[in-house]
Amino acid sequence: MNTDIDTDTETPTDTPSLTVVVCAYTLDRWDDLGTAIGSLRDQRRPVEETVLVVDHCTELYERASAAFPGVRVLENRERQGLSGARNTGVAVARCDVVAFLDDDAAADPDWSTRLLDRYADRAVVGVGGLVRPWWVTRRPVWFPREFDWVVGCSYRGLPERTSPVRNFIGANMSFRRAEVIAAGGFRTDLGRVGKRPLGCEETELCLRVAARRPAAVLLHEPAAAVRHRVPAARATWAYFLARCYAEGLSKARVAQLGSTRAALSSERAYLRSTVPRAFVRALRPGRPGGLRTASALVGGVGVTVAGYAVGRARRPAGAGAGAGAGAGAGGADGGPS
Repeated sequence: MNTDIDTDTETPTDTPSLTVVVCAYTLDRWDDLGTAIGSLRDQRRPVEETVLVVDHCTELYERASAAFPGVRVLENRERQGLSGARNTGVAVARCDVVAFLDDDAAADPDWSTRLLDRYADRAVVGVGGLVRPWWVTRRPVWFPREFDWVVGCSYRGLPERTSPVRNFIGANMSFRRAEVIAAGGFRTDLGRVGKRPLGCEETELCLRVAARRPAAVLLHEPAAAVRHRVPAARATWAYFLARCYAEGLSKARVAQLGSTRAALSSERAYLRSTVPRAFVRALRPGRPGGLRTASALVGGVGVTVAGYAVGRARRPAGAGAGAGAGAGAGGADGGPS
């Protein structure tokens, strides 16, 4: 447990205050980062605090410190990776609610309002929103919308209205800060490090939050929307299959850490309903790229299941880097929610 985190900043109010944490690790996304920060400055309901956590990149830290006045720019104080960077942001946040926005995403102008409005219900401990893909190149004709989680975006099958969900997509999520602290934060043995496409740290945290407080609500609010950049490198078959395999590995690790039933509850519904319906749509006469889309659906499921099987067969790594291990006591990005 991180013992130097100030929990006295949590003051229950009817209108909670908001800290937004943006995590960045590379200068390659500098323009995207500027767009993300700019979208927070343009919120109709001002964001009280923006924290930019730089993950072990001195040049980016120095450049961002000079370029973004009014933004708290910090270096990741924990283990390298997205989870450690997020935990660093949570640890220093001064507001009631902590939201997370990816460094290659941009929030709609009413994003903060839509998120915070839902916290009027004290049972709500977290709110996530819609993540729209912004394809730098055109969406590949074969790429099924049911697999947009591969590129860190909302996918067909998610609720289209405000609804409770099991977990959020990491590019657009928020929690009451006190709940993240009490749950132990993000596990630093999960989550992306550099370009490694492992993830599910958001799912694992949401499962712990729910297990700790069964009556608590994690709410999906589609009106709280962001745009997430999808570069050309992610519009390929190679990335699609690699990301599916990594998702399977990650889900296996999450299942090993807690309840397999809880870890796979949404996936069962996804495989029983969402994917079969997508397959039928893909094979309708006249559907452009229908056979390739059907192949992507079958291949994506098969490779994800293979990754899960390999992950389950592996002996779990040591638990020393788990929740709260110097981190949270104080990326794709979750798959099916």
